[in-house]
Amino acid sequence: MYRRRAASALAVSSSADLVTESDLSRLPAQVAAYVRQCGAVGQPRVVTLRASFHGRIRGGPTKPWMTFTGEQVNTYGDQPSRLFLMDAELLGLPVEVLHAFESGAASMRVRALSLSTMVDASGPEMDRAETVTIFNDLCILAPGALVNAPVTWDVLDEHHVRGSYTYGANTVAAELTFNDDHELVDFVSDDRTAVSTDGKTFTSQRWSTPISSYRRIGAGRLGTIGEGRWHAPDGEFSYLEYHLDDITYNAANLEQPLKAGHR
Repeated sequence: MYRRRAASALAVSSSADLVTESDLSRLPAQVAAYVRQCGAVGQPRVVTLRASFHGRIRGGPTKPWMTFTGEQVNTYGDQPSRLFLMDAELLGLPVEVLHAFESGAASMRVRALSLSTMVDASGPEMDRAETVTIFNDLCILAPGALVNAPVTWDVLDEHHVRGSYTYGANTVAAELTFNDDHELVDFVSDDRTAVSTDGKTFTSQRWSTPISSYRRIGAGRLGTIGEGRWHAPDGEFSYLEYHLDDITYNAANLEQPLKAGHR
């Protein structure tokens, strides 16, 4: 399912236009400096991205960690999309997770042994939550695409801006934090919901994704180590730790290999 839908997503024609310095004039100074230091200026506008990851994930602060590898395909334009396939291991058993966001509708499927469906979740709450994730990916994985993204910006101070991203019926917001080197180091939103282990209950919680270890990877300079954190009523905890291994922009198909990693 992932390969079929990802192949269709990557069939979108690439843009011949390049990101220019004049494009950055549409952005707050903090965001423009971030896009510039990521190396997006002079590169083709991002239409699609394909990335691979490894890391660990858990279902709660007292749950055991599961190692995982993941692959992701995103598209940008009038109808952004996101497909994320995760292969993990739970109690020695293989588990596959597919997150899909297409035409504004989100779903999450979890299967054990590639056979038994453990979770099959969808609905308005997930649509809104995945809209936050789309915005998060845009900021962290495809900063060059921010120049023409449907985002309204408010400058909070020298190191903080607030962005409101609109797609379809959902407008979601996040506070972005930049360091003195113009690197994005945190993304915090109150518009994402935590999903229960059975995929049936959605709870509004503050969500953040600290990012670090910026280095040259693929065609840009990106943060390669990140976390996902829930700010639960009984305390903040990390549920996701990941390493970005490879990323390719405007790949023609799934057969096109991901470019070499860190340089």
